[in-house]
Amino acid sequence: MSCRQFFCHELLCRLLAALLLGSASLPAALAEAFDYRLQPQQIASDVYVLAGASEDFDTRNGGNIVNIGFIVGRDGVIVIDSGPSRRYGEQLRAAIRRVTPLPPVLLLNTHHHPDHFLGNQAFADLPIAALPATRQGIAAEGNAFAENLYRLSGDWLKGTEVQTPNRDLAAGTLEVAGRTLELRALAGHTDADLVVIDRASGVIFAGDLVFHERAPTTPHAEISAWLAALDTLQALTHAPGFTRLVPGHGPVSADAAPILQTRAWLRWLAAQLEADARAGLDMSEVLQRPLPPELARLPLAQREYRRSVEHWFPAIEARVLAEKP
Repeated sequence: MSCRQFFCHELLCRLLAALLLGSASLPAALAEAFDYRLQPQQIASDVYVLAGASEDFDTRNGGNIVNIGFIVGRDGVIVIDSGPSRRYGEQLRAAIRRVTPLPPVLLLNTHHHPDHFLGNQAFADLPIAALPATRQGIAAEGNAFAENLYRLSGDWLKGTEVQTPNRDLAAGTLEVAGRTLELRALAGHTDADLVVIDRASGVIFAGDLVFHERAPTTPHAEISAWLAALDTLQALTHAPGFTRLVPGHGPVSADAAPILQTRAWLRWLAAQLEADARAGLDMSEVLQRPLPPELARLPLAQREYRRSVEHWFPAIEARVLAEKP
């Protein structure tokens, strides 16, 4: 073998080795790229929250914009919502294992929006329970939600399939894993919003009925029902034993401040859109309206305002026009 042939052979061997090494490290690199870096935060005895970012869905956060909870009982773990993807659900189970060797025994879905249920697939071996209308909503709209979230968040959603809840819930007391839960069947953010109260700790999981330091989303909202639900929740925060309120999005609170903030947004929005319709403004004019400073400072305020105008204003405008003689 000539010197030239020897060096060419050596170079080829090194290139092949580098390629093999690179292909071996590729799965690890991909795993790192799609790591939600979930960190359970203990907010009460045996009660944990994994906090999402106050952002909209995108390819950086992979849909991790939601608060997910779990409660460690005597015999197992109760999980409250499962996150925005199969990857999230799998990483949620791994995060739970870092806290306790006890297995998950029940998953509760608070409502049918995708960031709360698309991780169900990772809990398919468990009872997955929800209010009947939530089950129906996931069955009817789940695939469309998943496709839309894939467009927004990209390959974080790869491999995610809709896993519909397999058990119905009703308002009342639920005994599970040595823990007593009080379930409230409310509505407003959607037509079925589950509130979970852990009696031992006094923690209220309010789902997306409550947003904190983040503008509320309103694609399926019915304002009068939502405001009534907030009144119920506020009364619960004054009940003996209350300790923490976990909103669907935003920081956990030890008081009713998130409820007051959500109510202020909804009341202003409903009143302003009604007034604008009665004043004869068209949608383009309504979209240009500045928000009150105390609401404009909230993350995503302008974006959620525009969405709400698009969702609601045509119907309000049509109703006002129909009332005119």
